[in-house]
Amino acid sequence: MAVISLRLNQTEEKMVNYLSEYYEQDKSSLIKYSLKELYEDIIDRQIIQEYETKEKKGKIKFVKSDEIIKMMTNQKSGT
Repeated sequence: MAVISLRLNQTEEKMVNYLSEYYEQDKSSLIKYSLKELYEDIIDRQIIQEYETKEKKGKIKFVKSDEIIKMMTNQKSGT
């Protein structure tokens, strides 16, 4: 496990203290949670970018919900 020293100015320290109290988490857990959220945001943006690229190339097809229901009904009835 790594130990990281973090320097905060007074405003940042107040923010961390406030958020720690508000979310009822210790400061270390709060910072870990924030890092995880930021990382997930990057992954989400990458997935969206990949989707939009495929959509522009015509590799993505939007299927309406009634079409999905029809397909499921057909599968249940064996047709």
